[in-house]
Amino acid sequence: MSKIKEKYLDHAMRLVQNATVSEELTTDRVYQPANSKNREIIDEIVQDLLLPGSSFENIQALYKLYRLSQEGKSCLILMEHYSNFDIPVLHYTIHKSGADGLKIADSIVPMAGMKLNLDSDFVRAFTESYSRLVIYPSRSLKSLEGTADYEAEAKRSRALNMASLHAMVRMKHEGHIILLFPSGTRYRPGHEDTRKGLPEVDSYLRGFDYVLPIGIAGNILRVNPSGNMADDFVVPDVGVLKAGDIIDSAQFRSQVRSTLPQGGDVKQAAADKVMEVLKELHMEARAIRQPFLPPGHPGDDDGYA
Repeated sequence: MSKIKEKYLDHAMRLVQNATVSEELTTDRVYQPANSKNREIIDEIVQDLLLPGSSFENIQALYKLYRLSQEGKSCLILMEHYSNFDIPVLHYTIHKSGADGLKIADSIVPMAGMKLNLDSDFVRAFTESYSRLVIYPSRSLKSLEGTADYEAEAKRSRALNMASLHAMVRMKHEGHIILLFPSGTRYRPGHEDTRKGLPEVDSYLRGFDYVLPIGIAGNILRVNPSGNMADDFVVPDVGVLKAGDIIDSAQFRSQVRSTLPQGGDVKQAAADKVMEVLKELHMEARAIRQPFLPPGHPGDDDGYA
């Protein structure tokens, strides 16, 4: 398998040349709008790597979610996370889905960890291809517990996340669909903790009217455990996204609470239920994808037997 920075070196150089965002992250810069020139370059890579049979199943649910967002409802996408190309594949397939595809794709604003702003010039240039709200992930702060930097970083994380929250509230009432990866990180084979839903997911559920879960099967940019995104491996693959039914968030949270044993962790139970829903969609997408896989394909890296 080839590393992305090697196979697409020319694309990487063009991305960096077009880049406008610096690595500095402050409370007044947590919303970072898309660089459309760079997105066109990323689309070239996605188009090159997605194999025949790639699709977005039940995309009608997303179109319905978009209509709800335009009617003033707050709408959230909860999506599996296997790759730093999950957003590019999502945006590309929506864009190509019909006359309104680009408008709908551009209405989606992902919550993105600040690490993508810090890794390298290439990674920042890639990341700015899509609009995003930058947050300080709880996993990153937890890794600093017990160090001399913890208190200062905890203060910084609170300030950045509060700014992102205020921006998110404004945007969700302006017709934008917010996207969250409930695991908070990409799944890494052999590390099941990276598949676990974070308890913060429940706070997002509480803040939105409607939720659309999306499962993913297939991965064109696979994690290289020893490097950053520039060292990840590109793999031509059949990518299938599968949307579920739109969920009434209040009803979903109520149902989770009604089945929770006394003294149970309410927030974690909601996150766990979200991950169960996403696993079901993943398996459905995987079954749809299977007949299209070419001979000699390296297989799945989703950790499921």
